[in-house]
Amino acid sequence: MDERLREVLDGVRERVPELGEPTEAFGEVSLEVAREHLIEVAAFLRDEAPFELLADWSAADMLDVEPPERRFLVAAHLASPGHPARLRLRVHLPEGDERCPSLVQVWPAANFQEREIYDFFGITFDGHPDLRRIFMPDEWEGFPQRKDYPLGGTNVAYHGAFIPPPDLRQKIAHTSGYPGKHA
Repeated sequence: MDERLREVLDGVRERVPELGEPTEAFGEVSLEVAREHLIEVAAFLRDEAPFELLADWSAADMLDVEPPERRFLVAAHLASPGHPARLRLRVHLPEGDERCPSLVQVWPAANFQEREIYDFFGITFDGHPDLRRIFMPDEWEGFPQRKDYPLGGTNVAYHGAFIPPPDLRQKIAHTSGYPGKHA
């Protein structure tokens, strides 16, 4: 981690002492933030540090990897056009209370990304101006990126075919070695 990023993280940790030590893996620095401090930390990093850009706002279902009180992970990937440093803010959410403060008030670009996370994971963003599905039909039930969502089959409309659920598909005994071509 370079010295400038270290100074920024020390500054945010002075402002919010509850934050833990940043971690570094694969050349990327992450800071775990409790959801009640997310807006304060994000605004500080936007206004007082070089992180003007919300590059990505994503989620992951950590079912069977983390305990239920840390089941969902939302991660804000921050960048700066004028500085090579990148930073990831990580917020863990408990199963049964999948809510997170909206980053739209800090970075308006979070609007559509939060709608996508809501649509696929069912995580609601408190304070979002228009939280509704963005990809799935409005009548869709469930959240397809959750690990406990049934896989199921899908009709392929342009062929009128049906793809069975993965656990009911036939196993291919062998292949010719060519991708997509079976012997």
